[in-house]
Amino acid sequence: MKVKAAPMAPAVTSPWDAAFGFALMSDYNFRGITQSNHKPSVAAYFEPRYNFSDTLQAYVGVAGESISFPNRAAAEIDLYTGIRPTFGKLALDFGFWEYWYPGGTCFNALIPGECAANGNLPINGNVVKKDLSFWEVFAKATFTVNDQLSIGGSVFYSPSVLNSGADGTYLAGTAKYVLPSVLPNGIGWFISGDVGHWFLGTSDSFYCTLNLAGTACGGAFPGGIPYKSYTTWDLGVAFTWKQFTLDLRYYDTDLSRGDCNAFTSAQNASGFTDVTAINPCGEGTNWCGAALIAKGSIDLTWLANIK
Repeated sequence: MKVKAAPMAPAVTSPWDAAFGFALMSDYNFRGITQSNHKPSVAAYFEPRYNFSDTLQAYVGVAGESISFPNRAAAEIDLYTGIRPTFGKLALDFGFWEYWYPGGTCFNALIPGECAANGNLPINGNVVKKDLSFWEVFAKATFTVNDQLSIGGSVFYSPSVLNSGADGTYLAGTAKYVLPSVLPNGIGWFISGDVGHWFLGTSDSFYCTLNLAGTACGGAFPGGIPYKSYTTWDLGVAFTWKQFTLDLRYYDTDLSRGDCNAFTSAQNASGFTDVTAINPCGEGTNWCGAALIAKGSIDLTWLANIK
């Protein structure tokens, strides 16, 4: 008498996974503003994930980017965590993000101690804090209309953007359209664009307008600068092949050179003609202006690409 073999148990899929990747950019742009003084930047990230189910994922992550900040910080290190629930075609993301900028130096001749010892920044006399680190909470939503089109929106909030004392709420919308597969060798491509507005509050008195003698806070805003809220947008085309992406993108904002300098304390700001209410000395910077940026990246997951 033949005995039937017991059916094989289905393979158990681990709820754990991890995503990681690397990128090289001709310029590191964050919300329309260069973070690398319009020079190339490298980036990497590592993101462990836990899938409670097919529709709920939790994650933590760490990322790093090379930067060129006025306080000479060594790098940007991002620490983040959140959850990603999905409901059919709607994908949500709720989380916390810490932007850490270690190794900074204070420049401000009016603040006793290390800041005064370093004086103001060379060339333009801007001031900047030693620590520009700050955190945000966020919520994102993406709706997949069909295989070609997806749209989304997001909101971010921080009580002190760049440790300036100014609160910030950033609202953004995005759209992505996958183009027909007409390229050779399995190369895909898509176009996408974003538009966002950053509502910014007033800084603390570290950043202030000066009296006529330039020896103390005074002028129009002695208690802190009411930063100019601004709109930013980008539009680009990306080419994909396996886990590789090449993104070519145009960025811009509606910030003037003077208001950009007041917000960024850019070390390259110069001149005397970009006078605004919050930038009375007139130095200007191109950090918030138009930029065409190329970015090459590779993105992998442990279960799909490594295991």
